[in-house]
Amino acid sequence: MQIVQLATALPEKAWSTDELLRVFPCSLPEGVKQNVANLGVSMRYLLEQEPQAEAETVLSENGVMDLCADACHKAIEEASLSVMDIDYLIVAYDASPFLSPGLSQILVPKLKLNPHVNHVNAQGAASTAFPKALELAQNRLALHPEDHVLICVSGVSSCWFQNQVHGIKNVMEVGQIGKIRNENRRRLELRKWVATIESFLFGDGAASAIVANKGEGMAVKEITEVTNLERKDYLAGYARLTSLKEPFRFGFYSHLDKEIPTLGSNYTGKVLEQLLRKNPDVAKTAKKWVVHTGSEKILNLLAESHHIEKEKLRESREVLNLFGNLGAASLPFILKRAASENGLSKGDTVLMVGYGWGFSSAACILKKT
Repeated sequence: MQIVQLATALPEKAWSTDELLRVFPCSLPEGVKQNVANLGVSMRYLLEQEPQAEAETVLSENGVMDLCADACHKAIEEASLSVMDIDYLIVAYDASPFLSPGLSQILVPKLKLNPHVNHVNAQGAASTAFPKALELAQNRLALHPEDHVLICVSGVSSCWFQNQVHGIKNVMEVGQIGKIRNENRRRLELRKWVATIESFLFGDGAASAIVANKGEGMAVKEITEVTNLERKDYLAGYARLTSLKEPFRFGFYSHLDKEIPTLGSNYTGKVLEQLLRKNPDVAKTAKKWVVHTGSEKILNLLAESHHIEKEKLRESREVLNLFGNLGAASLPFILKRAASENGLSKGDTVLMVGYGWGFSSAACILKKT
């Protein structure tokens, strides 16, 4: 199976970290500003949201749809195909204003695909979404070897992370939060700190891939994954709904645990151990490592844990710095950059590794054809 074409799309508006600091609802203490600086993100692109003029605003799906459609049309055109050549659509995404129907149902008419085309949604897979989508494509092509599979991966989460900081009046430094004795107040202040970090860490973007058994590109050699080694590891990072004591009202709660860097290292170690069991030399011979852009701290920890040379992680750091953590879309963004801008020769091997909310890690071996 080959990834014969990759394409990416970004919103029009780019925000520097300094610009976001200026428009943040409140002034941040120096310690929190340092936390933001340590993320390793200097720019990110965000979909424009309508001002919250009313008590309840129904979020529009148009931004997500347009971004995904842009990436998909680029991939189809650059692969010299038409929309009618697409036999199967896989859509993996972090967030959409619609909880139901899924994003694939909405994209079929938007892309003008055959209304009878088979399609599937993979919602919430987050940073491991692209390897999971490749696995689904592989299963489809095993049964229908002549098909062209279109994968759309949306890393749009600003509808979560930008909206949740609206109206915040103050944010405390982590050291101060830890000294609060009242558990409810401590939890509230930590929640505000997490929301602040998320609003500066995550950017919006969408990517698309054409996958088929024929053609040249990146051959998918092997895929493996691991999830929830311990029963409650999924609680290390999540986004979930909460209920409010009012009719038609729901809240939003997200969490980033301090253990995520350690879990990321442990989980990638386990998934690589499984992946490389039959291919022990790949870790050393791989020309590039395409590693999910969690944060600067996590990338440094993974590089140290797995002895990854700095140059082999260059594209992961570049994507993090220029676009932020793109969630589900980060891996295809990094892979496209590694394959096109910095060059891969025929026969070069790439190790692709995702990790994060779930708690999960997925990895695959790719070879340039």
